[in-house]
Amino acid sequence: MRKKITMRDMSDGRVMVFAPAPQLTVTIEQHHDEPELHVHPGGQGIWQTRMITVLGAQVTLCTAAGGEVGRVLAPLLGELPGVTLRLVRREHGSGWYVHDRRGGSRQEIAERPGSPLSRHELDELYNLTLAEGLRAGIAILSGPAHPSVIKPEVYGRLAADLRSNGCQVIADLCSRHLAAVLEAGISVLKISHEELIADGMAPDGSTGALTKALVQLHEAGAETVLVSRADMGALALFNEEIYTVALPRLTPAEHRGAGDSMTAGVAATLANGGPMEAAVRTGAAAGALNVTRHGLGTGHVDAVRVLTERVRLTPIEKAS
Repeated sequence: MRKKITMRDMSDGRVMVFAPAPQLTVTIEQHHDEPELHVHPGGQGIWQTRMITVLGAQVTLCTAAGGEVGRVLAPLLGELPGVTLRLVRREHGSGWYVHDRRGGSRQEIAERPGSPLSRHELDELYNLTLAEGLRAGIAILSGPAHPSVIKPEVYGRLAADLRSNGCQVIADLCSRHLAAVLEAGISVLKISHEELIADGMAPDGSTGALTKALVQLHEAGAETVLVSRADMGALALFNEEIYTVALPRLTPAEHRGAGDSMTAGVAATLANGGPMEAAVRTGAAAGALNVTRHGLGTGHVDAVRVLTERVRLTPIEKAS
């Protein structure tokens, strides 16, 4: 009989999240007859941080902010619950975006990814990230809004230094930044099927094409590989076997953010010492729940628990 997967209390776990270039997010929404303005910290690493703390684990967030936008962004980062903030003050501006969702869908009004980090800023951020990653034992390397903000080799060095000193490294990256960490070797890779197609690693989103890409990524340096496929369910390669991951069917309110919540669910489970099967199930449940909400990286831990029991892993072939 298959052992029932449950989510234990995760309060003892800690994850270091490397989010080098967070953004100030400004969203206009309609509530009844009145427009509403929402201002939050955002970006991949921030959304992952939110979901990790929802699942009860603690986060050390290693990040940088500066310029006029940074003066608004920094105190918002400091207010994230369950988060220890390690912030490098930048001389130049942080990124931002303004979106209008009053029509029911997201319309981009304007966006800036932020200026590239300077050598001094990178040195400071690298040192504190390395120290906090080794202290936590599990690290997520999240990507910037645009690849120009930070060079791929920074990720490669971080992955190598963390891994060689016993830290589990989880990467949510693509393109050149992904190539850099694969060369160093990582514990878990989460990537979307759109990113695989855009990077030329899969000709289409068919299961066969994506399965081949999973094996290639595993052989290139990722021990576990998760590929999100929007509402089609995910694919997972772990313990040398490939699985389809069947998700509960839920009505989406916002398609963005599911992949980040999946990464967060995996990290939170591993931080509590859970096995990879439980991590994949929890990540899939967290991602499925996120699409039912407008807020990215949000959800309720009880809902994740219930949905985790409904995630189905079906083996399709050996990885070797």
